[in-house]
Amino acid sequence: MEVLLYPIAFLVMLGVLVTVHEFGHYLVARRSGVRILRFSVGFGSPLWSRVDRRGTEFAIAGIPLGGYLRMLDERDPDFSTASRPGDVAFMTLSPWWRIAISLGGPAANFVLAFVVYWGLALAGTTSVVPMVAEVDPQSMVGRAGLVAGREIVAVDGVRTYGWQQINLKLADRLGETGQILLDVRVPGDVDGETLRVDIDGWMRGAEEPDLLGSLGLVPALLPTLGQVLEDSAAQRGGLTQWDRILKVDGQALESWSDWVATIQVSAGQTLDLEVARGRTVIGIQVTPDERAATDGSTVGYLGVGPMLHDVSFGPIDAIPEALSETADKTMLTLNLLRKMVQGDVSVKNLSGPISIAKVSGDSARAGWKYFLGIMGLLSISLGVMNLLPIPILDGGHIIFCLVELVKGRPVSEKTMALGTQLGLMLVGALIVFTIYNDITRLF
Repeated sequence: MEVLLYPIAFLVMLGVLVTVHEFGHYLVARRSGVRILRFSVGFGSPLWSRVDRRGTEFAIAGIPLGGYLRMLDERDPDFSTASRPGDVAFMTLSPWWRIAISLGGPAANFVLAFVVYWGLALAGTTSVVPMVAEVDPQSMVGRAGLVAGREIVAVDGVRTYGWQQINLKLADRLGETGQILLDVRVPGDVDGETLRVDIDGWMRGAEEPDLLGSLGLVPALLPTLGQVLEDSAAQRGGLTQWDRILKVDGQALESWSDWVATIQVSAGQTLDLEVARGRTVIGIQVTPDERAATDGSTVGYLGVGPMLHDVSFGPIDAIPEALSETADKTMLTLNLLRKMVQGDVSVKNLSGPISIAKVSGDSARAGWKYFLGIMGLLSISLGVMNLLPIPILDGGHIIFCLVELVKGRPVSEKTMALGTQLGLMLVGALIVFTIYNDITRLF
């Protein structure tokens, strides 16, 4: 069943994105009064279709790599047989209506992203507090003054609650020269400090940029206490929130999992702890309680939890959060495209259907929130890509309409046909290139 998860997740993801995109075109086109012949999700022969009372055929086709909205157009060879008395054809609409129809699809993708991020803000997210493990003094962050056990609270002045947000903010700085600002603090401290990480053409042209590793950042779930339960063995022993466990009985701890394993095998045994509290180190003794495990064995229980961020918003407060998330990811997408054109970011980072299928499946395995988060990001990418000024894409149609407004007459059919052919060649080459990228990543 797990093997089927990837194609199913891919089809669901692509189906939703394409349907929403084409529905955006459909709504504006219906408003304009133009005759809509077919609304198709997928290419090729229809697997299923039905015709509504307006004569529009809604179809699901066998090649699920896109979709299209076909409107009545005098340039079609079968125009005379398809048209009916009183029908409005696409090219008889004003250029402004044709621009509006072209914008309808990308606009629907941005609206979908907003709805997704609004729902996620409403549902709330739980993420591991971004803390760093041991820091190499010669690494980029080490030279900036970062030390182990610090929490990263912001990147370039933007609050970050988890490593995913940090990765996105760092991606925006690829290929640049200057300074990355990291706000860090000792867990529990109100005040922190701002570190300045010098970058010079940072990973310019890197095919698979390691955003964290190149800076020297090592994500870790450290044995730092985010929660100490009332009347627990931990509280009785003197442990408090934000304490970081450095050693147990003289043995250094490197991760939260090591800490949990130590507790579980130490029921009723007194443990000598070396604890970092704030900027000082103290010694504490604790004795884990005994608790029955599901298999009937006895394990140790201390009553502590790791450092996690729980972030959620009410229906109203979630609106500006969703708008900000949509705007930030749109600007990130545009910025990365610009840097690819300039050569600051390698085009090897472009992904095709194989990578999208993998990401869709991985996110579905991780949970519905991750799946929706990827859907929001891909919806923005689809909206941005369709606005590129390439014939056959929505942006290309908009360019033709703008030229018509300036010249006062439509672009010639010969010019439009040539542009369409060039656009098909360019988009086709792009698809082949992204599939090649996908295959090279797999092997």
